[in-house]
Amino acid sequence: MAKLTILGSSNSIVGDSADNTHMVFEFDQRVVLVDSPANPLLKLAKLGIHYEEITDLIVTHFHPDHVSGVPLFLMDMWLRGRKTPLEIYGLPHALDRLENLMDAFSWANWPDFFPVIFNRLPSKELHLAIETGTFKIYTSEVRHMIPTVGMRLELSSGKVVAYSCDTAPCEEVVNLGKDADLLIHEASGEYFGHTSSKQAAELALKASVKELCLIHYPTGEFFLPNTLADAQAVFGDKAFLAKDMMVLEF
Repeated sequence: MAKLTILGSSNSIVGDSADNTHMVFEFDQRVVLVDSPANPLLKLAKLGIHYEEITDLIVTHFHPDHVSGVPLFLMDMWLRGRKTPLEIYGLPHALDRLENLMDAFSWANWPDFFPVIFNRLPSKELHLAIETGTFKIYTSEVRHMIPTVGMRLELSSGKVVAYSCDTAPCEEVVNLGKDADLLIHEASGEYFGHTSSKQAAELALKASVKELCLIHYPTGEFFLPNTLADAQAVFGDKAFLAKDMMVLEF
């Protein structure tokens, strides 16, 4: 069985009960973290995930609300004595900057640092990024302000989950989500590089997905009470809002 936990559901401005968007997938032999806007180790520990168990980190793009916690995340695991390798995936735009950021912290001088492997993803659609006997993760570049990837998870059980990340409405997301059991789609609003909840619902219909989870939406004082209603008016009651620490099992 695979499990997804939403670690944060907010857009770039956090609310009292909502962190910036990031999530973790748990599989039998792998634990895949998607983005790290803050150090996630305490939240992961509450889920019973030991830091040595985290095998992969997907960095969707190099905006602070998605990547600013990576240096603390890496340093914390190093200080705790991590020895196992960590695979990091992202487009060259993101990983080049992440490596430069870590170099600014002089991490090459931190003794006995655990192995970190940077895997640069191509911009092509539906690139097979990670493959095991139980799941495959495909990535596609979507249409954000800077180079950004969305992803499609295919389980050996036949279940499919797609994630848009930050993007304007685009065919790449429709292809990522085609016939998926669940599409997790951002709902920041209808402005440059982003999508409204209504637009996300329209894309979900076009992709013929079974359920739509809205994420990266305004929270706290900026919460828009019509966010879910606008999506459900198009997609029906199979649309719902992501919440921090929400667990979805497949």
